[in-house]
Amino acid sequence: MKKVGIVSLGCAKNLVDSEMILAMFPRDRFVIVSSPKEADLIIVNTCGFIGDAKKESIDTIFEMAKYHAKLVVVGCLAERYYEELQGSLPEADLIVPIRDYGELAARLSELTGEEGIAQMNPLSRVVSTSSYAAYLRISEGCDNYCAFCAIPFIRGRFRSRPFDEILKEAKWLHDNGTKEISLISQDTTVYGKDFPGHKPDICDLLQALEEIGFYSIRLLYLYPSEIQDRLIEQIASSKVIAHYFDIPVQCASEKQLKAMRRHSGQKETEELFLKIKKICPDAILRTTLIAGFPGETNVDQKKTIAFLEKIKFDHMGVFPYSREEGTLGDKLPHQVRESTKKRRADELMKIQRHISYANNKTHIGEIMEGLVIGKGKKEGEYRLRSYWNAPDDIDGAIYFSSSRKLEEGEIVKVKIQNAFIYDLYGTLEE
Repeated sequence: MKKVGIVSLGCAKNLVDSEMILAMFPRDRFVIVSSPKEADLIIVNTCGFIGDAKKESIDTIFEMAKYHAKLVVVGCLAERYYEELQGSLPEADLIVPIRDYGELAARLSELTGEEGIAQMNPLSRVVSTSSYAAYLRISEGCDNYCAFCAIPFIRGRFRSRPFDEILKEAKWLHDNGTKEISLISQDTTVYGKDFPGHKPDICDLLQALEEIGFYSIRLLYLYPSEIQDRLIEQIASSKVIAHYFDIPVQCASEKQLKAMRRHSGQKETEELFLKIKKICPDAILRTTLIAGFPGETNVDQKKTIAFLEKIKFDHMGVFPYSREEGTLGDKLPHQVRESTKKRRADELMKIQRHISYANNKTHIGEIMEGLVIGKGKKEGEYRLRSYWNAPDDIDGAIYFSSSRKLEEGEIVKVKIQNAFIYDLYGTLEE
């Protein structure tokens, strides 16, 4: 039997592609391995979103080329730079861009000499996350065309997945033991906008998913201008949908938001978060910022700082602006120095550390229910995922002690005893 391994880089959406790719290989002729030393075939599913991600993808390709295996390159980097890679990457035996995924099975069969490799199918995945949690992709592509982002050029225009297909996949996940699902797409909030009458929409989808019986449902990547009061109210009233709002805002300067081609201004963005706090008082707020977009001044930075100090996000990430070919931002004048981008990003994170610590201390004494997601660093210590923190370690961690042995995926209650800048610590409530 031939052995196949995959290296999945980038976001959770790419991971879902990787899971579908693994499911293409018939089990009577292929076995999936985790070590590249064992593999006869290595697939690198690349990311091409920003400069650091592109470098990681190229470095990984070169690293995998050292092994005695056929090497296949797929994913966003292959889509964005297909022609360039074809002429400059002899290490790869096969390069398949996203637009040619319909031909992937045939090309893999030709490369391996094996027949029966199946087409990519969203209803056929080898779930690579834990047995109790999975991602559920509800749409593809994006129509926002923000000035800093190349996603629409890589993944194409926005396309909602068929409602019944999503529910069929969700039921399959649930029947196979998945307790927690995280809904992902480039723009989760506008699910269904390309359907007749814009129905069913994200609220209809959430209601249908709740009825399946999951322990927890989480929404990721909400575009601020598309968040309706109905959605906020639905999340606030639900005991299944995590009271967690992941809303990238990028900055809080009116001038810069317009330059970025964002659909919400400073006032609308601020009002949105204040509304969320009013409708859903226990909401956990997460955002992402870009430091040093072209034209940004110290005055713009101060406006973003004032915004952070007013909204007080629970979790935040900051990326120094990365120039991306083909985007509007790449052509703008007044590009900011790399040293200035880094300094401003560091300043924003320094401020956020104080905010996070103050927010985290308010959870002391709270009893949080969630899933055991692994062991901690000490004997008798475990980690918890509750409504407070999302998968993939993008937020802080909840550590807790237990006098009895616990299994991953077990639902437990933890009393928070201590708080740190990013993490919480508690004890198991028996």
